[in-house]
Amino acid sequence: MNVDRFSMSAEEYLASQHVLHYLADAVSQLMEHKEDNPKVNPARFLQDYFVSVQQGNHTLFREYDFVQATPHNRASFVRIFWKCFRHIGENGDLLNVREYHSLLCLLCPDFPFHLVQQTARIIFMEDAMDSLTSFADFLYAFQVQFYYEDFLQVCFSIYNRLISSAQSPREAVYIPSETSPRQEKKQPRPLDQAAPEGVDCRLFLEAVAKECSDAAYSHPPMACLRELLNSAPRVSFYGFLMGLAKSQVINDAIEMLPAKGSLYEESDQDLTSAVAKVRLPSSGTDDR
Repeated sequence: MNVDRFSMSAEEYLASQHVLHYLADAVSQLMEHKEDNPKVNPARFLQDYFVSVQQGNHTLFREYDFVQATPHNRASFVRIFWKCFRHIGENGDLLNVREYHSLLCLLCPDFPFHLVQQTARIIFMEDAMDSLTSFADFLYAFQVQFYYEDFLQVCFSIYNRLISSAQSPREAVYIPSETSPRQEKKQPRPLDQAAPEGVDCRLFLEAVAKECSDAAYSHPPMACLRELLNSAPRVSFYGFLMGLAKSQVINDAIEMLPAKGSLYEESDQDLTSAVAKVRLPSSGTDDR
């Protein structure tokens, strides 16, 4: 949600930025680190922790529950994945679903396989376990699938309800779901079950806008959704997903990946330094 921070109360701002989540994790990490390093300097350790959060390197080698816990964590993880494995794209290598999942597990050991499958469905519109895809195509589809996972589950439910309503001779009427995206997420439904013939873009946009108006989860800018859904009278679910994955407006909104044409131009020096700190956590030790 794009809310002016100066219009928020202190409590609302802390909640919107997940500050308490990071404070709790920082203290937990400090206590764990202190068991192996009794001379650790707490102030220095906490400083390093929050610098890492600010730079987006804090999700390296962390468990999935932490990686997906906040929008900043998700976006940071996507950027780390790009930084670590961009050489695959530079070399022109093509990988399949299991190979991309293996790469993700190098950064997050318990990263779920179903998210990689759903990413492949955005590209191929089917499971396509053995189909090969480029790093760039996978990366931008993965960014949309992972960062907007809750939003996409809501859109999938809306899409299917509109398909069902279209069987009636009356005009389709959208009824908001009583199930939260987090409840749906516990048992993810295969997105390839969506009907292929498409739905009316106007009805779909109206329904999505209603759900997003008070949503606590991350969703694309409404201006981008309007532009995407006003470009044709009807849209299939996979046409919608592909449009999101290819949108530079959405990429700019997440603010972690460069434009596709600049994907291999930036330096990896900042990430190399971050990996060294995680592998050899000596910072924060009081040498006095």
